[in-house]
Amino acid sequence: MLTKLYQWTLAKAAHAHAERWLFAISFMESSFFPIPPHPLLGLMCLARPERAIRFGIICTLASVLGGLFGYAIGYFLYEAVGQQILDALGLAAKFPVAACYLREYGAEIILVKGATPIPFKLITITSGFIGLSLFTFIWASILSRAFQFMLVGFLFWKFGRPIKAFIEKYLGLLSAAFLVLVVGGFIAASMLSGGGDKSDTCSNATMATIR
Repeated sequence: MLTKLYQWTLAKAAHAHAERWLFAISFMESSFFPIPPHPLLGLMCLARPERAIRFGIICTLASVLGGLFGYAIGYFLYEAVGQQILDALGLAAKFPVAACYLREYGAEIILVKGATPIPFKLITITSGFIGLSLFTFIWASILSRAFQFMLVGFLFWKFGRPIKAFIEKYLGLLSAAFLVLVVGGFIAASMLSGGGDKSDTCSNATMATIR
């Protein structure tokens, strides 16, 4: 069953319009869509390893543009739209802590959290809400997203065929590992309040709001 699904998705990833889907999912995921683009990116890179870097660039650009859309939602429409998005995704309780961290650390949070499985939409909407410098938001988002997606593209471009053979051999284990990674990202989002004196300040400052 899993192998058939893999083969079907691989065929779709090689479709003529796959790049449009990759762009759309990467854009939407940065602001409101719950499913990350990583599975589609990986399968497209498997189907066409020679175009893996191109796919990584598409993912990066779309994600940053989507991040700007998320920033705009937080800046202009937080109460009307942004809050509902975070509620629907189960991220509303993390918003006060994320806001405090972004005020204290700014680009550092985007660089670190944007390059992890932590939902990027939480960072983009919150950045807009607190009015984080748009210049800071853009360059930090470009670096963090490029690190994640371009790394995938480069690895598949460089080691495409061996990686494809490896994935097809250990598909079940890799699927389980990816699930653990995604779930871990959401767990990590709930741990934004951990570590250091500044972290304690953020945790204490937002405790009443979280409750």
